Amino acid sequence: MRRIILVLTSIVIILLIILLNFKNIQKLIYRQDYAEYVEKYAKENNIDPLLVYAIIKAESNFDDKAVSNKGATGLMQLMENTAKEVAINEFDEEVTEDSLCDPETNIRLGVKYFADLMEIFQEEAVALAAYNAGMGTVQSWIDEGIIKADGSDIENIPYNETNMYVRKILKDYDIYKRLYRR
Repeated sequence: MRRIILVLTSIVIILLIILLNFKNIQKLIYRQDYAEYVEKYAKENNIDPLLVYAIIKAESNFDDKAVSNKGATGLMQLMENTAKEVAINEFDEEVTEDSLCDPETNIRLGVKYFADLMEIFQEEAVALAAYNAGMGTVQSWIDEGIIKADGSDIENIPYNETNMYVRKILKDYDIYKRLYRR
C-alpha cells in the first residue's frame, strides 16, 4: 500500500511539474529565433511580429537553409523570382539564390512581400493564402466567388495544401499571441 501511495504521489508531482512548465515547453516549440530581424522588419511594415514567427515556423521551422521541393528558399521560403521582384521594386537591389539563405535578407524580403499582400487583400487569412498559392490564384478565387475577400470562408480555399497552410498559421499565431503577447 505504501508503494502504491508513493507511486501515485510521484505521478502527481511529475504531472504538476509538467503542467507548471507547459508554457516553457511550448516556448521551445514556438520559438522566436531571429528576433532582431523579425521585430525590426515587422515594425517597419506594420505587421505583427508574432504573425511573422508563425509564418516562419510553418514555412521552414526556423531553418535558414531550408529549400522546398519547389525551390522556395530560406526562413520564409521565398521563391527566387518573387524575392527578386520585391528586392528590385522595393529596395532597388539585386538578390541571388545564395543571399536568400541569409536570415536578415530573407526576413526583410519575406515580411515586405507579406505586407504587400496585406495591402492588396486586407485580411490576414486571404494574404496568407496568397503567400502560399500566389496572388493571382487567390484573386481568381475571389473573382469567381470561391472565397470571400473578407476571409470569412477560408474553409472554401480549394487547394488542400493552402487551406491547411492558412489554418496552421492562424492556429500557430493564436498560440504565439497566448505565449508572448506583451
